[in-house]
Amino acid sequence: MCNDYRLEVDIASIAEDFDDLQIKIDMPEGTPNVAAREDIKITDMAPIVRSSEGAALGELVNRRWSWPGPTGKPVYNFRSEGRDFSSHRCLILCDGFYEFTDSADKAQKRLDKWLFTMKDHRWFCMAGIWRQYDGGEAFTLLTMDAGPDIAPYHHRQIIPLARDRWADWLDPRVPAADVLGWLPEGSLEVTQVFGQPPAQGALAL
Repeated sequence: MCNDYRLEVDIASIAEDFDDLQIKIDMPEGTPNVAAREDIKITDMAPIVRSSEGAALGELVNRRWSWPGPTGKPVYNFRSEGRDFSSHRCLILCDGFYEFTDSADKAQKRLDKWLFTMKDHRWFCMAGIWRQYDGGEAFTLLTMDAGPDIAPYHHRQIIPLARDRWADWLDPRVPAADVLGWLPEGSLEVTQVFGQPPAQGALAL
């Protein structure tokens, strides 16, 4: 499951792309102060666009990745199957995400790290939801069974959304089943990067 992703694209470029797609977003808390990061980890603060009840379709804000689950472990992934998500939807901004596999070199005591990027776009959005918790607000990444680009690396995957699905995901009137799905085979490119073990002690629901 995805417990590490990347965002190195500046917020100005992201806002410009939303404008080009005619997706109106507000920044109710001001422009998020976001530094380029090769690794965004569980419990980090990161930018999302959450659905809005105002004139804009979404709000660009900084929020924590994961909220504490019943046992206190952070909920960083959330199964999408059988759920409609009629509220609290969000888009998680990224330009790549990572998966880990056992190293082909059995002598290595680490996992191989693989970076997935979108073939035709510099950055993209992953489907998520957000909620309030005692410490404020947080988001989690939705998951589904792995599609053809990710299945060789993991049996589950997060849900990258094509650009023509972003507005629909922010609109709770659009059924989740009409939005969430695999990208066409070949949409994602994968590159092996330096390996490291994934974070432990987290909860994927």
